[in-house]
Amino acid sequence: MLNELLFVLAKRFVSGTTVQEAVRAVQQLNEQGIMATLDVLGENVRSIETAEVAVKSYLETLAWIQKSGIQSNVSLKLTQMGLDIGKDFCKENLARVCEKAAETGNFVRIDMEGSAYTQRTLDIFHEIFESYKNVGIVLQAYLRRTPDDLPPLISVGARIRLCKGAYKEQKDIALQQMSEIRESFKKLASDLLREGTYPAIATHDDDLISWTKEFASNHGIAKNQFEFQMLYGLRKRTQIELAREGHSMRVYVPYGTHWIPYFYRRLRERRENVYFALRNLLKA
Repeated sequence: MLNELLFVLAKRFVSGTTVQEAVRAVQQLNEQGIMATLDVLGENVRSIETAEVAVKSYLETLAWIQKSGIQSNVSLKLTQMGLDIGKDFCKENLARVCEKAAETGNFVRIDMEGSAYTQRTLDIFHEIFESYKNVGIVLQAYLRRTPDDLPPLISVGARIRLCKGAYKEQKDIALQQMSEIRESFKKLASDLLREGTYPAIATHDDDLISWTKEFASNHGIAKNQFEFQMLYGLRKRTQIELAREGHSMRVYVPYGTHWIPYFYRRLRERRENVYFALRNLLKA
């Protein structure tokens, strides 16, 4: 029963197993005025060979983006690039992807993973950003450390995606109450919107969407100075409505053959992820 439910959820959230299927999904989004970020599923690789396959997949994805002319960048996880194997190895792989993206006029977003990786992810970002300005990072509003992590990133002009955070964390590391997480998100987003470099507001939360629109309007922040981001398969009508209102809208589009372990881990990590998925399946 669990596997059947997992399959239904995964098929809703994954664009396909091949880059060609992913490109077609992005083309359909682009027709609605929605941009994308393509994610090749995979994380926590333990072998050099598997990391090399991931790098080649991203190089291929960037080539397909250029060839097809779709409006999309890419997002990746550092554990997929070999962070658990070694920092230098991971950085070399990340640099290869950033270099290819630079050659094709594209952009790379480094996803944020669990708190065990937060500092290492930020360290690698700051180091790689010295050579590649076409790379961005993600911050999670529920982490207690994020208010301290944000100012240095704003000061260097980093492009930041702000999300609530999805991993199960201890209370000394992360806020636990949704009301507290929302307030943290708003405080961080207010700094990002006023001082950041083309920030991405990643949320499906109606309260935070409305708040962001009102805050931007009240502070004279143009709709093209930031973007909303959502997950593929969720809130499709809302995505289209935001785009039609003139907001920059981008959808996170995963693809690949590793969707089973990916979604099993997401659902196992935090029961709120299951409620989130089921609740948003019913929303427009």
